[in-house]
Parts: sequence; structure tokens; C-alpha cells
Amino acid sequence: MAKKPWAGRFTEATSKSVERYTESISYDKRLWRYDIEGSIAHARMLAKQGIIAKKESGCIVKGLKEVYREIDEGRFVFSEELEDIHMNIESALIEKIGDAGGKLHTARSRNDQVALDIRLYLRAETDEICGLLLGLEKKLADTAEDYFGIIVPGYTHTQRAQPVLLSHHLMAYAQMFERDRERFTDALKRINILPLGACALAGTSLPIDRAYVAELLEFDGVSENSIDSVSDRDAVIEFLSCSSLMMIHISRIAEELILWSSEEFSFIEISDAYTTGSSIMPQKKNPDVAELMRGKTGRVFGNLVSLLTLMKGLPLSYNRDMQEDKEPLFDTCDTVKATLNILTEMLGGIAFKREKMESSAGAAFSTATDIAEYLVRCGLPFRKAHELTGKIVRYAIDKGKTLTELTPEEYSFHSPLIGSDIYSCIDATASVKAKNSFGGTSPEMVKGQIARFKKRLRT
Repeated sequence: MAKKPWAGRFTEATSKSVERYTESISYDKRLWRYDIEGSIAHARMLAKQGIIAKKESGCIVKGLKEVYREIDEGRFVFSEELEDIHMNIESALIEKIGDAGGKLHTARSRNDQVALDIRLYLRAETDEICGLLLGLEKKLADTAEDYFGIIVPGYTHTQRAQPVLLSHHLMAYAQMFERDRERFTDALKRINILPLGACALAGTSLPIDRAYVAELLEFDGVSENSIDSVSDRDAVIEFLSCSSLMMIHISRIAEELILWSSEEFSFIEISDAYTTGSSIMPQKKNPDVAELMRGKTGRVFGNLVSLLTLMKGLPLSYNRDMQEDKEPLFDTCDTVKATLNILTEMLGGIAFKREKMESSAGAAFSTATDIAEYLVRCGLPFRKAHELTGKIVRYAIDKGKTLTELTPEEYSFHSPLIGSDIYSCIDATASVKAKNSFGGTSPEMVKGQIARFKKRLRT
């Protein structure tokens, strides 16, 4: 049976059922490379400060690198009895180099050790997710350029509202994902702080150099309060919050792809490579991939709520409850990265149906606001223009006509201010072209938006 690090205090062996219940090695073993990376830096600092001999530090570093290779090559056997990744690695090190390996844990605790491992892990995962978000943003901007000029219905309350450029619609999501990437990047400022050296909660009487460890591990700073260093997981919660916000945006675009690919909309055709069929209905082509994106959003939300609930009532400082932070974190990382990858791929396999989109864009009186703005330019107060346009729409509905089918006489009957030039305002193309305010949907504005966006992506 493996010897516990606290064995000196206890007279009975740990129950097998307790070992099974309390182990975390089954999932925290994915932290192995970060645990070894942090331990190597710690060993070098101990030697630099004269706390252990340089020769001992060299043996420790060499032994840790051997353990690294064994794990990396799949030759390492993890033990449930040793509970977690920290004790598995330390035990293997002691077995390799003897008593010198037992000096590695000098001036640290598993409390600050796991805090370090998680921050190293979060830093690497955040960098990878930011790279995937960047790829998604580029794909959306490229797609907006490739399909520039197509007009689609813009919606409010799931009702046709005003015509917009498809490119403008796609760039709305690009802007959302850019903010998501900015949030992750900003979170790195709080993630990239070294907690090692806090020890169990009070620091140490030994002359450690935390700034040196921070330098070796490329941290931007050192935590200032040893209790805080080991007792919070706000960096994890912030990461899960950023992930949840990002998944909201993914779920929204997934929902639109689902709707747009339906027969009722028929705006897009999703590639067969990113759809599935029915086990009973031969004709079906289901947007299952997008549906799973929408579904996995709830999974990420659940992970965030799990961590919020976990931490909400914990007294200072470290509590074993905090072991439960890892599975929601790991699951979120896996889910987010897989979803970003598949969404970016899927966008490249979507065909947009221009004729159907543009015929829908000009229907349902979607240019009524352009009549109201026409009347404003004629000097009518907007509220009166709005009311008058509503009456014109009601009249057209009663007559079974569209706005473009109303005659000049019918328009002038409602207001002598309306001349024959009204027809240059009320088709979808003219409506889109007229929306030339900054951030609007006119071709000029959207081209500028895409250009600025792509320039930001390059910097």
C-alpha cells in the first residue's frame, strides 16, 4: 500500500472506500505536464536560495524530466491510492532518485501546488481558445466578403423587420466573438499570477524567492496574500463565465442555422458533411451538429453554476470541496474547443440561397420605416410620419397589395407630401443602400466594417 504524506499522524490505514471516494487522479492526471513544469521551477528556486543543494536540485529536475517522458509516452502507471497527480509524480520521483525527491515538497503545499497547476492549465487553454476564436472570426469575415451584396430579412421579435445585408448579419456574430476573445484575453491578466509559495495558507519561514519562480514560469506577477492564493477559484469561475458568454453566441448562430436550413425558411443549405439523416424517414436531412452546439451550451452553463455553488459558502482558506472544481473546468475546455472547431468548419460548408433570401427580404412591408423617414425628410414630425405610414400599411393589407404595388394616387391620397419618388425608397435594395449611418447596413458601411475588423485581426 502506498504511504500517505500525512502518515506520521495516523495510526490506521485509509479505508479503500475512502480512497475511491476521494481520489482525483482519474481526472486531474491531465494536469501532469503543468505539475512537472511547476515542480522543476520550484526545485531550481530551492537550490538558488540554498534551501536544498544544487546537486539535489539537479537530481530532482532530471528525475522529473524522466517522469515527464514516461507519462508523455504512455508508460506511466497512475495509482488511485496516491489520490492525485501531485502525489503520483512525487512518489515516482522518490522511487527514482531516493531521499532527494522528498525534498521537492519543501516550502510548498498541495494547496498552492494545485492552484499553480490550474493557473498554468488555464493559461494554456485560454491561449488555445483565443486562437480558435480568431479562426472563427476570420471565417465569418471571409464569408461576409464572399457573399457580399445578398440582402436578407432582418428580424425583431422573430418577425420580419427591415432588409439588411447578409454580410452585415454575419458580421454581427463576428463582433460578438471578438468581444468573447477580448474577455478571455482580459481574464489572462488575473489568471497569470503565481500562487506558489503561499504553502498551505500562511506562507513559509524558509527564504524562498517567489519572484524568481514567477520569472521561470513566465507569470506576470506574484499573489500578495497567501490565504487568498489557496482559497479562491475566481480565475476558474471567470474562465467558465467567459466560456458561457461565448456559448450563448454560438447557440444563437446555431439556432439561426437550424431555422434557416428548414423548408420554411430555405435560406441555406448545410453541407451533408455537417448534417445527419433519420433512422426511419429517408428524406430527412437534420441539422444535428448545430443542434448539439445549442445543447452543449446548457452543459457549459451547468459547469459555471456548479462552480458558483461550490464556492459560495466556503470559509477561508482551503477546503477539500475545491477538488470538485476540475471536472467542470476540464469538461468546459473540451466542449468549448470542440464546438469552436466544428462551427468554423461547418461555416465553410454552407451555401446561401440568394434568390430566396432576397425575395423574403422585400416582403412583409419591411420597408415601411423608409416611408416614415421619407416623410421626415419632407418635414413631418416622426411620430406623425410613423402613424401615417401605419395607415398606409393597413390600407395596403386591406387591398391585398405590397408597398411597391400601391399607385401614386393611393400614396398621395394618404399624404400630398408623397411624390412619385417614393418608389426609389421602398424596394429592399434602396432601403439597404440608404442605411448609411455609421454601423448601418449600407454596402459602404459594411465594407468599411469588414475592412476595420480584418485589420484588427491582423494586429
